[in-house]
Amino acid sequence: MHRATAIMLLGTHSNAGKSLMATAFCRLLARQGYRVAPFKAQNMSNNAGVTPEGGEMGRAQIVQAEAAGIAPHTDMNPVLLKPEADRRSQVVLNGRRYGHIEARNWLDIKRLLWDEVCAAYDRLARRFDVLVMEGAGSPAEINLKDGDIVNLRMARYAGAPCLLVGDIDRGGVFAALAGTLLLLDPAERAQIRGFLINKFRGDPALLGDATTVLEQRAFGVPTLGLVPFIPGLSIADEDAVALEQPSSTQPAGEDAIDIAVIHLPHIANFDEFGLLAAEPGVHVRYVNRVETLGRPHVVILPGTKVTIADLRWLEKCGLAAAIRAAHRAGAEVVGICGGYQMLGMQLADPLGVEGPPGQVVAGLSLLPVTTVFSPDKQTYRATLRLDDGQLADGYEIHAGETTRLADGMVLGELIARNGAAVRIPEGARTADSSVWGCYLHGIFENDGFRHRWLEKLQPQRRVRASSAQRDADYDRLADVVEAHVNWAEILRIAGLAS
Repeated sequence: MHRATAIMLLGTHSNAGKSLMATAFCRLLARQGYRVAPFKAQNMSNNAGVTPEGGEMGRAQIVQAEAAGIAPHTDMNPVLLKPEADRRSQVVLNGRRYGHIEARNWLDIKRLLWDEVCAAYDRLARRFDVLVMEGAGSPAEINLKDGDIVNLRMARYAGAPCLLVGDIDRGGVFAALAGTLLLLDPAERAQIRGFLINKFRGDPALLGDATTVLEQRAFGVPTLGLVPFIPGLSIADEDAVALEQPSSTQPAGEDAIDIAVIHLPHIANFDEFGLLAAEPGVHVRYVNRVETLGRPHVVILPGTKVTIADLRWLEKCGLAAAIRAAHRAGAEVVGICGGYQMLGMQLADPLGVEGPPGQVVAGLSLLPVTTVFSPDKQTYRATLRLDDGQLADGYEIHAGETTRLADGMVLGELIARNGAAVRIPEGARTADSSVWGCYLHGIFENDGFRHRWLEKLQPQRRVRASSAQRDADYDRLADVVEAHVNWAEILRIAGLAS
């Protein structure tokens, strides 16, 4: 029976760059003619997307599949944990809502999920030549190793050699790499075949003999690459921690369109604003304090995993009042998914989907809609036809129904869900379109929609970004990685070259 070759990328910590390296590996291997697919057994992120079949999975593996030139499938990320609170996450198993996992039952549920993870891996391994596997967090979390289903245990199951990625930009990379190996058992240590140092800035000569010393101190593991920091990529980071960094490649200026995206505590799908940030003359920034809201041209309320809790946070920290004031001062206000629900008059949770049953809370009262939550999660790839006839593709992930009130105007009509023709009114707007919202994630990734929307804000716009930039960026990423790692040795380690 055919079984794919595999290689795993691990990190010294979250946001070390393993997702980006896995994306580069997928592209490089695809360009060399291999049938390659990504695999991450367990992802913890509220940044999710929808497959062509309507299954839900992590956006990072959707991006990696895109880089590999294939359609995403939930087998590439069989377990998705979506944090709802400090000790509670929703479990998405094989693309469907499975239940919840809490601190006290964490290990028990993970043990139950192991068979599902292995089955998903086996299905992929029969379909592809190479699987580029990704770990989660650090493999040296000694308090979590007993319940590991994503790092070294998964690598052993797949027979995959591992490369350990460290981020030199945040400092302490040599200690992080060597320290990770120090905390591993000898058998686990033997699985690590090389180091990749990521996000390097400046002259490599400044490192001197540091990598040689590292190899001597870190059990003989060699450094196989020093990858430079790559600015301006339209490839999103997996973790919301990336939002703590500047979010736009465009400098702010007097003539720039200033777009403030509210950084909600449980923000979801933040990557869908990447092409907005790449637009010339557009400045996108993430805001979580009243003091930094300023006077934007647009305020965007993004998706969230926990709408009611984040709405209460908005009210408590004063941003709710500040957003209303910004609208009165002329800012356009946009809501996507959970943000759309927040813009309404009222949100009701009769069955306790987001907390105690029977909650009824007031929304921001900027859009004439009401929302009722329900336990059935809706996940679709969808196409929206707007009132002016233009089409926008995207995806829906929501648990709730939103109803327009008498003075609300429809934004458009869904004409397809998961490839099937439908005719469903979608979204809402005010009469002057100064406030609007919808459930369609990814609407700003449609070039036609994004350009026409920006032209209304700034009619003199000329130069435009394109969704084709992302595909070009996969090649740019792959080119840089190939030029700065020992790719021949990595292929040999993976068993793809002698």
